[in-house]
Amino acid sequence: MTATRERLDIVVGIDPVRNWHVALAWAADEAHRRRRALRLVVAVLPLHDTQHVDDSPRHQAQTQAGKDTLRAAADWARVRHPDLEITSALFDGFPARVLAGLSRDAAMVVLGSRHLSRTEEFLSAGSLVVPVTAQARCPVVVVGDAEHSTQDPPYLVVGVDGSESSRAALALAFEEADLRRCALLAIAVWQSPVFTVQAEDTLFDAERRLLSETTAGWAEKYPDVRFAHEVLIGSPVEMLADAAEHALAVVVGRRGRGGYTGMRVGSVVHGLLHRAQCPVITVPTE
Repeated sequence: MTATRERLDIVVGIDPVRNWHVALAWAADEAHRRRRALRLVVAVLPLHDTQHVDDSPRHQAQTQAGKDTLRAAADWARVRHPDLEITSALFDGFPARVLAGLSRDAAMVVLGSRHLSRTEEFLSAGSLVVPVTAQARCPVVVVGDAEHSTQDPPYLVVGVDGSESSRAALALAFEEADLRRCALLAIAVWQSPVFTVQAEDTLFDAERRLLSETTAGWAEKYPDVRFAHEVLIGSPVEMLADAAEHALAVVVGRRGRGGYTGMRVGSVVHGLLHRAQCPVITVPTE
C-alpha cells in the first residue's frame, strides 16, 4: 500500500460577519511564496454543544452566509494570485476546535485578530486566537492589521531564548526571511535580577554567548539573508514588541511545559498577541 503524501495547505479561518480581507491577503501571499494550496475555512457555530443536527432558521441562515462568504473570498484571492490553487470548506462546529483539528495536516493556520481585550478574548464563544494558538500542531499566524514595513530594508524579528521552541522559531524565521528577501533580527531579552554589577555583567555576557551559539550556522545556511542579533534588557513582551514595531512580522516559539497548560498560552506569546502591531507567528516545537 502506497503512503499518501500530506497536502500541507495554508489554512485560513474566514469569519463571515467580520472583515476577512487582511488575514486572507496574508495567507494568499504566503501560499504563493511557498507554492502551497490555500484552504479557506468557515465554521458555523452550533446553537448547542451537542451531537444533534442544528436545523434552525438561524443556523441555516449562517450556513448560507458561510457559503456565500467562501465564494466571495475565493474569488478575491484568485484575483490577487490567479495561479493559486484554492479550496474551500464549511464545517459545523466551534471555530477554534475546527481550526485546531485542521492544523494537524496544515503547513500553517492564519487567523484574523479582532483586537479584543484579554477578557473579551477568553469569554467570547467564537474566539479563535488563544485556543487555536495554544492547541495547533503547526505554526499559527495572527494578523491584526495589513502587513507593512516602514524600514528599508524590510525585516522580520524572531525571539530567541535557547529553548527548543525558540530554535524552531529561528528555523522558520530564516526560511521566511529567505522567501521574502528581507532582513532578520534575532532578539534575546534578559530580565535583569538584583545582583551586583559584576554578577550582572557575567550573566549578560552569558546571555550574549547563548544567543550567538543558538544562531550559529544559520547565516551560512541562508547567505542571502541579512542577519543581525542583539540582547536587550527588560520585559520580553515589551522589548520584542518594540523591536518589531516596524517589522513585517515577529516570530516566537511556543512550548507545552512552561508555555502552555491546556488552553493557556505562555505570558510572552499571550502578551505579543495583544501588544504587537505586526503579524505574530507562533511556532510549536514539533
